[in-house]
Amino acid sequence: MDKKYAKQRIQELRKKTEYYAKKYYDDDDPEISDFEYDMLMNELKNLEAKFPDLIDKDSLTQKVGGHVKEGFEKVQHEIPLQSLQDVFSYEELYAFDKRIQKQIEESRTPLQYVVETKIDGLSVSLEYVDGKFTRGATRGNGQVGENITDNLKTIKAIPMVLKEPVTITVRGEVFIGKNEFKKLNEEREILDEPLFANARNAAAGSLRQLDSSIAAKRPLDIFIFNMQKIENVKIISHYESLLYMERLGFQVNPVKVLCNNIEDAIKEIENIGKMRENLKFGIDGAVIKVDDLALREQIGSTFKTPKWAIAYKYPPEQKETFLKDIICQVGRTGVITPMAILEPVKVAGSTISKTTLHNEDFIKEKDLKIGDCVVIQKAGDVIPEIVKVVKDKRTGKEKPFIMPSKCPVCGSDAVREESESATRCIGIECPARNLRNIVHFASKEGMNIEGLGYSIIEQLMDKNLIQNISDIYYLKLDDIASLKKNGKKFASNLIEGIEKSKKSNLDKLICALGIRHIGTKSAKVLAKYFKNIDNLLSANPEQLAAINDFGEITAESIYQFFNQAQTLDLIDKLKNAKVNMQYNQEKNYDNRFEGLTFVLTGSLQNYTRQEASEIIENFGGKTSSSVSKKTSYVVAGEEAGTKLTKAESLNVSIISEQEFEKMIREG
Repeated sequence: MDKKYAKQRIQELRKKTEYYAKKYYDDDDPEISDFEYDMLMNELKNLEAKFPDLIDKDSLTQKVGGHVKEGFEKVQHEIPLQSLQDVFSYEELYAFDKRIQKQIEESRTPLQYVVETKIDGLSVSLEYVDGKFTRGATRGNGQVGENITDNLKTIKAIPMVLKEPVTITVRGEVFIGKNEFKKLNEEREILDEPLFANARNAAAGSLRQLDSSIAAKRPLDIFIFNMQKIENVKIISHYESLLYMERLGFQVNPVKVLCNNIEDAIKEIENIGKMRENLKFGIDGAVIKVDDLALREQIGSTFKTPKWAIAYKYPPEQKETFLKDIICQVGRTGVITPMAILEPVKVAGSTISKTTLHNEDFIKEKDLKIGDCVVIQKAGDVIPEIVKVVKDKRTGKEKPFIMPSKCPVCGSDAVREESESATRCIGIECPARNLRNIVHFASKEGMNIEGLGYSIIEQLMDKNLIQNISDIYYLKLDDIASLKKNGKKFASNLIEGIEKSKKSNLDKLICALGIRHIGTKSAKVLAKYFKNIDNLLSANPEQLAAINDFGEITAESIYQFFNQAQTLDLIDKLKNAKVNMQYNQEKNYDNRFEGLTFVLTGSLQNYTRQEASEIIENFGGKTSSSVSKKTSYVVAGEEAGTKLTKAESLNVSIISEQEFEKMIREG
């Protein structure tokens, strides 16, 4: 390769790695797999090694990825939190050992290694003074991190007081276990919240929240893996430090093996590779560290990485197998997902017999047909995926897959809108969707049934006390009381909340039904326009599209929903339960915001977006999701983004949450 091309490619790689590192470290929203990123970094390192005069101090090969997030206090790390050099072959591990042996040959100190799992999480430092937890920080750029002490205090595995009154700084990895991550995403799916891409980013995103109550709700855990510094205690080896930290009360990395040579270390890496499927936490490799702390000092470090440690990344294993069939599953939000049924094959330690095919577009992009020979892989601890079709092995008997037009669970229409890749069941009584539908129906945005949250609904469904939305209104006191010890008071309050919800205005009911594209604002528009549910049921698409701000897609979504047999059945059941079906015009004598349009951006401390919007509308104003010249005020909370920038460019009035509250109080 000539130098001109190398320079061009290095610049391309630096730009790509900077972008992907920002998405991974700063935004907690990765766009490519760890393996793909590692391959880009590896190519960059190799090119820089071949052309050292092209090395730049700003290259990610020379510094730790990640920046300090705005809003957090900065923490200067007394001992830098460095990253590790990654390798992908045993030959590179032997070369690592040879370099160290050569560097320490004069010292004649026996060289031992400690092998540990490389936890896939967010690296943090914990500081203790006289045994008491005083401060915790993220790694940040290795030199400066973010003060996340309050968030770390929500993690039960972090001791607030140690068993000895020592002054110590340790380093650990915050993570979310495999089962806990699966449960977390299931709950987010039901609540219609964006799913986390992986457990690492779920943990990182939770810790880097300005509101510690968010971190407290997440199943965060931690393993300690290094002693950064300690006062008045003599420790001579890394392995000794791990055992000592366990005695202090820390939850130390459970996989830690002392090895006498590089051969034993590599055997241990192989053992970890075999057992990784059975670990309760995700790993993205194994780490080899020199055990003797004095030798570490002698070996030294670069600005970015220690020379006495190295990380081995397990390569993705690929296998061929046959795509026997494609079936469709219905998720709790109604999304119909095609699933590949495979000839069972062992990949990366586990037997794979099925994997998701995501959506119709994915199948077309891969040109998948039933009967194809396909290549699958399982990189790291992620879900197995089909990489490609082996088209040379096609026989002509393969069959194309056709996405169903009806829900495979309930038989309702399956609809794919032009702007989306997902196909959805729109049946409101579909058994696959019931949990999510009931949670939404009872939520604040819906019928606002106080006390009827996700966990209670889940228990009621597990005990077969409710199966669909209408069953809520036929619950008995004793049924609810059976969910809790001494549950009579709770049951009485919930029954009262259910009865109260029957009187909710029609717009609350429309929103509670969970119609695609219909939120609280558009539900109120529909209720005001049609006055009662029967008028809405008889509306045609043209009438619906004629409503101000309603387009053809929204109109068609409403029409399809109210022309499903399941919807009509539910409406009849709710009528029989005496649920209000009329819109009662609210009398409003204070129209102080009449003619004003507000845009809400950023995080408000004292209101949800929904609550702030309702206040504005109750005072005769309107809210909008976008800033324009017609916008009267932009209410800017914490971490306000591009809307704030646009408001400034258009000279739109920007007010704080405190100024907004003053307008509410004083008019």
